[in-house]
Amino acid sequence: MDNLQKNNSNIDESSSAAPSVKIRGKQDFTQGSIAGKLVAFMLPVLLSLVLQSLYGAVDMLIVGRFGTTAGISGVAVGGNVMNLFTMLLNAITMGVTVLLGNYIGAKRFELVNKLLSNAVVFFLTLSLLLTALIVPLARPLAIAMQTPEESIELTVQYIRICGAGFIFITFYNFISAMLRGMGDSNTPLIFVAIACAVNVAGDLLLVAGLKMNVAGAAIATVAAQAVSVALSLIIIKKRSIPFKIEKKNLNFGSEIPKFIKLGLPLTIQGALTNFSFLALCAFVNRLGLDASSGYGVAQKIQGFIMLLPICLMQSMAPFVAQNVGAANEKRAKSGLLIGQGIGAAVGLPVMIAIFFFGDRVASIFTEDPAVIKRAFEFLRGFSLEAVVTCILFSYLGYFNGHSKSLFVMIQGLLQTFLLRLPVSYFMSIRENASLTGIGAAAPTATVFGIILCFVYYKWLGRSLDRK
Repeated sequence: MDNLQKNNSNIDESSSAAPSVKIRGKQDFTQGSIAGKLVAFMLPVLLSLVLQSLYGAVDMLIVGRFGTTAGISGVAVGGNVMNLFTMLLNAITMGVTVLLGNYIGAKRFELVNKLLSNAVVFFLTLSLLLTALIVPLARPLAIAMQTPEESIELTVQYIRICGAGFIFITFYNFISAMLRGMGDSNTPLIFVAIACAVNVAGDLLLVAGLKMNVAGAAIATVAAQAVSVALSLIIIKKRSIPFKIEKKNLNFGSEIPKFIKLGLPLTIQGALTNFSFLALCAFVNRLGLDASSGYGVAQKIQGFIMLLPICLMQSMAPFVAQNVGAANEKRAKSGLLIGQGIGAAVGLPVMIAIFFFGDRVASIFTEDPAVIKRAFEFLRGFSLEAVVTCILFSYLGYFNGHSKSLFVMIQGLLQTFLLRLPVSYFMSIRENASLTGIGAAAPTATVFGIILCFVYYKWLGRSLDRK
């Protein structure tokens, strides 16, 4: 993939002269106001992420109100396990997003059809393999997480039900990645809005109404994804997107190794990083049910805090990829700086709010004073992450757009295993351990990651200037 830029510079005149592709909601990132283009693309992405986070948040909220304290822990731990597999999936789809952006920026439209067709076969196969892995391993995974005894059966229920419906999670993420690579962030917003509405209705019916506790929350989540995928296919067909799935390319073709090569380092990083989060969850679980449930509530709030950084990374990657395809590095760098400025400006008030009023936010999910206290402990230590992760993730999106996912993997592993895990473990084994110290491990590691990224950014800039 490092040769992609060289290949793009040698595109023949017929390819360069190809007609522009018009897609509703599409952004041409290679011209126009950088800030305007980024904000216009980011807002639907951010709204999509907010709604997507409501899946877990609504599950937690309704189980917390109408279920049991053990149910809160079951949703939290089961959600962590499922997030591991979803993160691996998203890492691979990022390869599709970047490759698609490069092809569109370079006007290689004939390769887009082949890429999408090959990807359908790959992700269908992957989803079936993951389902076959997750369902039988639900109990060993719950036990490995040192889940409190009261919550083990509920955690197993959640993992098995969500694992059985993983094909819908897979294709929702693939379709969204495909559209983002085309510069369309509006259509995925419609998909996730539909899914969120179905999930809320399902939780109210199954958890609040039929008292199905964790099992009801899991069924509602899978049903929401299934409805979203079905309706997304209908919407895409009606909108007549000019790229198509070709029967002749429905195979394990040459595009699969390309996006896997891009996504594999991110997959490895995602796997090991999420294993570290599972380890962190296990550290907390050793402190008792109140700590486990409090950390579960804090994680849901943490998920919302992380939406802006994730939005910046997901938006920066296609922006940079299109400009790399169009050989416009200066514009790609400007986009990085503008994205970091936007992230820091928005993240600062979020940090202040969580540090001082995190207990009030936690009380939305539960009325248990002990759980609220534990959640607030974690959030105070974690609060700085609202700012520093915006800076880090903007760098990561920039590097992903340059197909430098190997470095993204390396820096992620260094910050995780040199700082985040050791600090978290040390804080968890102290006498009368507080979750504040465990929460502070995340921003400590992120600052280290920013230093690594800044050094690599300077090196990469000099390397590109020499070409």
